[in-house]
Parts: sequence; C-alpha cells; structure tokens
Amino acid sequence: MAISERIRFIRNLRGMTQKWLGMAVGFPEKTADIRMAQYESGTRTPKADLTNKLAEVLEVSPAALDIPNIENYNGVMHTLFALEDIYGLRIDKLSDEVCIRLDRDNGTEFLTMLEMFTAWQEMAEKYRNGDITREEYNQWRYNYPQIKNSKH
Repeated sequence: MAISERIRFIRNLRGMTQKWLGMAVGFPEKTADIRMAQYESGTRTPKADLTNKLAEVLEVSPAALDIPNIENYNGVMHTLFALEDIYGLRIDKLSDEVCIRLDRDNGTEFLTMLEMFTAWQEMAEKYRNGDITREEYNQWRYNYPQIKNSKH
C-alpha cells in the first residue's frame, strides 16, 4: 500500500477530516484540505519531515505510513499490518504455533486470497515432497501468476 493510501486509511480510522489533519500538521486553513487531498491521491509525496508530523498527529509510527522496507524486521511487521488492513490476514495460533491465516468474513478478498494461497501451498508442498526441484519452485514463485500450478 502506497503512503497516500496509508495516510487516508489511518486518517479515516481516526475519524479525521482532510482539513483537520492538514491544519494539525501546519497547513493554512484555506488550503489544508486541498493539500491533504493531494497527498492522499498520490499527486504529491510527503517528505520525511511531513511524514513524521503526519505520523505524530495520527498517533502512529512513521513506518506505518511509509512504504515498508522489508530489509528489516520492523518493515516486515508493518507490511504484515498493512496486509491485515487491506486483505484481512489475521495472526492466530494453531496447535500452539503462531500462524497467519485468512479471515473468512472478508468476502471476496477472502475468496481471492484463498485461491492464491492454495496455489502457493500446493507448490510449496510439491517442493517439500520432492515432486519439484527448488529451481522449479522458484521459477513458479518468481513468475507468479504467469505460471499456474504445473510442474514446469
């Protein structure tokens, strides 16, 4: 999810208007809503200092707004949090193991994600069982969705 979408999502979650948020980060009242609309539409991208101010007003970590950097653990966590918000992934426990699952109550998002996760699970199982090589598994993963569930 792009920073524009995260700003809008969290602003709505907090029940704030664009004008209120814009004024809270220091934009003049006359243009506060217009400026925030530009950031939320992706027409403009906030610089680091504005991202920090938005995060402060929205009471979130700046990492919750920024495009996650999956090169570090915090970035991975914020990516997972965004996936929870957008696609209904849920953290859960299954047989005393922590797992990520799909939320059945998430309608069409659930059905779409279930189809994709099922394809992934089937290919991963083929790899674990020795039915396909690591190279074939990687070929499937790195070309998804072009290559459907087939051996080659």
